Amino acid sequence: MLTVLGNPRRSCQGWTRRQVLEAGGAGLFGLTLADLLRAETQAAEPKSATAKAKSVIFLMLFGGPSQLETFDMKPDAPELIRGPFKPIGCRTPGLLISEHLPKTAAVSDKFCVIRTMSHDFNDHSGGAHYLQTGKRWHVPIGAGFSPTPRDWPSMGSIVEYADQQRLGTEQPLPSYMVLPNTLGRLQEAGQYPRPGEHAGWLGNRYNPLTTKIDKQSLTDNPYWRDCTDQELTFQIAGMQSHEGLTLDRLQTRQSLLSQLNQKRRELDERQAVEGYDAFRQRAFSIVTSEAARRALDIRSEHADIRDRYGRHLFGQSVLMARRLIEAGVRFVTVHYDCVDGYSWDSHRNSDDVKKSLLPTFDQAYSALLTDLDERGMMDETVVIATGEMGRTPKANAQWGRDHWSTLFSTTISGGGIPGGKWLGRSDKEAAYAVDRTVSPEDLAATVYHAMGIDHEMRLVNSENRPASIVENGSPVMELWS
Repeated sequence: MLTVLGNPRRSCQGWTRRQVLEAGGAGLFGLTLADLLRAETQAAEPKSATAKAKSVIFLMLFGGPSQLETFDMKPDAPELIRGPFKPIGCRTPGLLISEHLPKTAAVSDKFCVIRTMSHDFNDHSGGAHYLQTGKRWHVPIGAGFSPTPRDWPSMGSIVEYADQQRLGTEQPLPSYMVLPNTLGRLQEAGQYPRPGEHAGWLGNRYNPLTTKIDKQSLTDNPYWRDCTDQELTFQIAGMQSHEGLTLDRLQTRQSLLSQLNQKRRELDERQAVEGYDAFRQRAFSIVTSEAARRALDIRSEHADIRDRYGRHLFGQSVLMARRLIEAGVRFVTVHYDCVDGYSWDSHRNSDDVKKSLLPTFDQAYSALLTDLDERGMMDETVVIATGEMGRTPKANAQWGRDHWSTLFSTTISGGGIPGGKWLGRSDKEAAYAVDRTVSPEDLAATVYHAMGIDHEMRLVNSENRPASIVENGSPVMELWS
């Protein structure tokens, strides 16, 4: 008999959820385990008044913004801890926001700050995986950069999976996209694809559709400067067109490819091949979709709106995320990457934070919240802005701050969450949580809850065993109170 571990939950008939799964695994009731897991997947429907969101925009500030320079300032702490920045007033009582986030402070009534995010994986790759999946990375700290087939599925991949089960794959747009590049692609020292945004053991067909934008040189940082329209192509990675390749020729190529794939599907490795073919088919449907071309054409957006977001790569990518959500994409991740090798990973000093990082984030983030509000999209869209870690309370000799995953801040808004408040208190040095610690598991469960997806839903993992999409995490229900 199949034995399923976990907390018992009884049905109205007196059976626990565990017993039902065990019975299904044994073939009782005429059901198989696959039938029961399929039924659990169908649980991705709104179940409560708090489940209002149709979509998510996830702003990943890779490298780790400092809590002391953003949303958890300590002006009464010693100079070595409080840092060089001063707090300013905002629309949220009791919240101190950096002087270099003035536009964000002016819209603080639209978001909630979780000041007590915490985990124990003090590493960029593992942290990026943790925050985007709600699951601790299986690779030891410092042991690797790249995604692996054993990685946990990202939240976006779970949404893609649920939508494909419900709607099929013949949709004009995917449910999950990543902008402007896969994480790590533009790093100055080379390309280091980072884990977290992918489908992992769930299968390639649930990976995001990712756009591709190049930088001008090894030392260029398009996140910190205005970009031309010629740069902002937002091409689908791996599917960019070549000179002389017309739509008719592309469709003919696809027809020939389909014939070849029909034979390939007869191979022994059928499951892996089908997953790859489904993913390629979705990419092809994007390239040939008029709705997708319209959504990805940033030039069609009004110039004043583009200026409001900022013409830098982060601002235009955040604007593109809004356009994609408006067009029907359900989950869009925007990476603010470490192009210069440091960026938000501010070991060296606070100059880049002051001159480039905070101003570009401030402009794009405040513009997004204002834009969503003006378009009546806030209740239907959850917006999360977070790094994978925070920074050490004490500055180093160069007046930078080092890695500190024990405490950091995350902002969340939309989906029926009232803005203008904060959750959790830290100690006097912004080093440890005093109350209401929130884990990446809790954050993932909160996102799923906001979208009406059961965070205890189980899927078959790479070992052909049922696994909950979130383990040991619970929605942060105080956000809605």
